[in-house]
Amino acid sequence: MSERKKLTVLAIGGHVGDAELTAGGVLSSHALKGDRIVTLALTAGERGVPAGRDMADYREQKVREAKAFAAELGGEAIVFDIPDGELRDNEEMRYRVCDVIREVKADIIITHFKNSMHKDHMSTHRIVNDARYYAALPTFVREKPAHFASRLYYAENWEDAVDYKPYVYVDFTDEAFELWVKAVSHHWFVTGSKSYEYLEYYKHLKRVRGIEARKRYAETFMIPEENMRLLKSDLL
Repeated sequence: MSERKKLTVLAIGGHVGDAELTAGGVLSSHALKGDRIVTLALTAGERGVPAGRDMADYREQKVREAKAFAAELGGEAIVFDIPDGELRDNEEMRYRVCDVIREVKADIIITHFKNSMHKDHMSTHRIVNDARYYAALPTFVREKPAHFASRLYYAENWEDAVDYKPYVYVDFTDEAFELWVKAVSHHWFVTGSKSYEYLEYYKHLKRVRGIEARKRYAETFMIPEENMRLLKSDLL
């Protein structure tokens, strides 16, 4: 039997914590299989600073939390130095993300669904879709050679819920779930926020999606609409 090819999974969020919460179970599962995990946050998400805290200090904390999460999975974390809420939906950002895709040689990209209550999330969706295209074309000349990430998924996020309909269910084990809980608990807002019980919500969501899939735990994803086709030779 041939050895399984090791994959690089690149999870891209508008803020530190987005990808870790929504796709963390699948990221943990891939990490346990020996795959390389890279998270990229286009902003740190520092405007969610706790009352009485300095926003610049909180940004530094968020970066440390991103790195701590990735370290638990044996992976890497990248956080762009862009102020939270000021992400520009422009060509410069597309090329920056393109460069990361080429640098890490992503096989799989996970990012936000197209609709959201947060403009940074919606901008991230559009930026990543175009950056993946740019990264694949040699005629977009950059420092690194062209690279095609063959799979693109949009994670399930309570803030990106409008018109989101689960299309792909990916299950994972108790071990992966426990690793995710340990890793994501490095994020203060996940365990300490008074405005929303993030950890409880996503723990229960992963269990509910698992039940729907007849498994223990699962996360769901959408895919680009042009790929939403199922090829069969008959109706069985």
